[in-house]
Amino acid sequence: MSQEPVISWKTAGILLGLLLTFATYAYKPLGVSSQYVVTDGVIAHKIAPEKAEQNEYLAAKVGKNDWQIGSGWMLVFGMFLGGGIAAFATRRFHPKDESEIPSMWASKFGNSKGKRWFYAFLGGVFLLFGARLAGGCTSGHMISGISQLAISSLIFGVAIFASGIFTAKMLYRSKGVNNNG
Repeated sequence: MSQEPVISWKTAGILLGLLLTFATYAYKPLGVSSQYVVTDGVIAHKIAPEKAEQNEYLAAKVGKNDWQIGSGWMLVFGMFLGGGIAAFATRRFHPKDESEIPSMWASKFGNSKGKRWFYAFLGGVFLLFGARLAGGCTSGHMISGISQLAISSLIFGVAIFASGIFTAKMLYRSKGVNNNG
């Protein structure tokens, strides 16, 4: 059940570019995963300030700017809220029932919603870990970093797509079956 896009990919790309330009000018380049580190650092500074200051990574991420927690989490919550509003406004919010599970997934892993949620969450954890290891997050690297032609972001972009293709090939491979169609 394929739907026509609400706006074309070209229009969406232009709007995203304008939003990124405005965000970079008004605040800083968009990124989300740093918010988790800032929050960890602020909490660590409240609980055990001497240990937090001895930790080079946390000390560098958190200064005297506790305001970063509020502003950064507003972006995190805004993504969920904005996505939800857009889905409802365009009437494209359709929770999947068991019959809508992709056949490739069902044949490999079954129809369990819990299992699908678990693997989606686990994939997100790995993605966030890899993004922090690369010094940013998917929105920071893929949107902000690539638009600024940052080498680390270009490498991250290639790595994330290559690992996604590899993972999909590994998950959905089966002996004697061609999964190309």
